[in-house]
Amino acid sequence: MKKKSEKHADVQSLQEMLQKAQHLFLTGFDKLTVAQDFELRKTVRQAGGSYQVIKNTLAEKASAGTPAEAILQNLAGMSSIAYTAADPVSLAKALTTYAKNNPTFTFKAGMVEGHVFNVAGIEALATMPSKEEIYAKLLYLINAPAQRLVTAINGVGRNVAAVIDQGCKENKFPA
Repeated sequence: MKKKSEKHADVQSLQEMLQKAQHLFLTGFDKLTVAQDFELRKTVRQAGGSYQVIKNTLAEKASAGTPAEAILQNLAGMSSIAYTAADPVSLAKALTTYAKNNPTFTFKAGMVEGHVFNVAGIEALATMPSKEEIYAKLLYLINAPAQRLVTAINGVGRNVAAVIDQGCKENKFPA
């Protein structure tokens, strides 16, 4: 049993983490084996996030005055949080994939940049393209008009050369 001072330190560290975390997913787990828990933590780390099992009462106290207060109130059952300051889409994709393979792992709620999501919102977030994919599409769209312009300019020159060549072959133009 933890002492009151240890619990207070836990609340303080959790509150600091909640202040920094921009993207947070509240999850539930029940009867996860050690191997499944290890795999979950590995999956979250690979997605650029962190994972922590929380005590419901301590999380409720720590969330007071933070953006996560709305989703960490009145918790029941075994709860954990996965959080990141980076790309929330990649973390949502990783957690959704893990949840499909392990039905005992469930979503309770999520928060992205201060906006609270329910389970359906988290699944919709997981279907979005990642930041890298969006950047690649944006760069393609920016680059496409320049490529078309170069192709058109080259095409005009190529067409003029083909007309002159054809005229020389038919002896309509002196060589």
